[in-house]
Amino acid sequence: MTYTAQQIADYLSGTVEGNASVTVSSVSRIEEGIPGTLSFLANPKYTPYIYATKASIVLVNDDFIAEQPISATLIRVENAYTCLARLLELVASAKKTRKGIDPGAAIDPTANIGENAYIGCFSFIGATTVVGNNVQIYPQVYIGDNVRIGENCLFYPGVKIMDDCIIGNNCIFQAGAVIGGDGFGFAPQSSGDFHKIAQIGNVIIEDDVEIGANTTIDRSTMGSTIIHKGVKLDNLIQVAHNVEIDENTVAAAQCGFAGSTKIGKNCMFGGQVGFAGHIKVVDGVQIGAQSGVPSSLTDASTPYLGSPAIPAKQFARSSSVFKKLSALYLEVNALRKELEVLKKQQNQ
Repeated sequence: MTYTAQQIADYLSGTVEGNASVTVSSVSRIEEGIPGTLSFLANPKYTPYIYATKASIVLVNDDFIAEQPISATLIRVENAYTCLARLLELVASAKKTRKGIDPGAAIDPTANIGENAYIGCFSFIGATTVVGNNVQIYPQVYIGDNVRIGENCLFYPGVKIMDDCIIGNNCIFQAGAVIGGDGFGFAPQSSGDFHKIAQIGNVIIEDDVEIGANTTIDRSTMGSTIIHKGVKLDNLIQVAHNVEIDENTVAAAQCGFAGSTKIGKNCMFGGQVGFAGHIKVVDGVQIGAQSGVPSSLTDASTPYLGSPAIPAKQFARSSSVFKKLSALYLEVNALRKELEVLKKQQNQ
């Protein structure tokens, strides 16, 4: 579809600066902009590109001040990044929604499928499972027995939802996600081997959650592993049994949450952050990439970095010392030798 600058500005409650009738039909990054596309400027480090971009329209923040002539039409909005997200959502919703059940899908006769659902070829839906209205289930998705799925959910190819799991409304599961696999529970025996502990709980995922590709969320040993409303988990994340992640927390790729960890609301975790089991993290905590969290975090007033994770400013100071350790070692070793010489001289 094609939109004019004025139409976009009206939708975003923005103001046009330039040709209000210029049209766009796609989007592009500002450094790769081409005619007929819309781009955006939110990060100041990309400002130099706005003076050379070939994009027809650029979203900018209200407080942006141009220091050179700009050929593109500008749309000034309160928050360019947020407005871009709204536009992309609009474009995505305009795409044709799939409907109907492919003849190659296998659906248990006791399953209940809502209205306007799409179920792709080679997908499977188990006994007594309930699928809500407007759910999109792409090919090769497995949904086990006694699963409950709300409305407007999207399951990309290869997703696995195991028995007894509960899914809320408006959830998205990227390709290969596994929800409700067994938790890693084994009891060591006197003989040296390990006895598997049955994992008889489930996973509960509330509304507006997105789960990334190949992310795994294990069922609980007893009770539920819980992902609360608005949580966003990136690709390749491991959530162990009985973990609870509270509302609107986001975690980047390859984070790992060990068993029974409790995470608060509105937390932000960089890639490859690892959490030990049976700890608690309070609301609003921010942790940088590749950090390790061996114990509970009770203070959200500062970001954390490092392994073990410590306040970011403290980590930065420590890092400057790390770089000098080899030189400090040589210096200390030389001082030790000098001290030994002085001791010998004093004893003579």
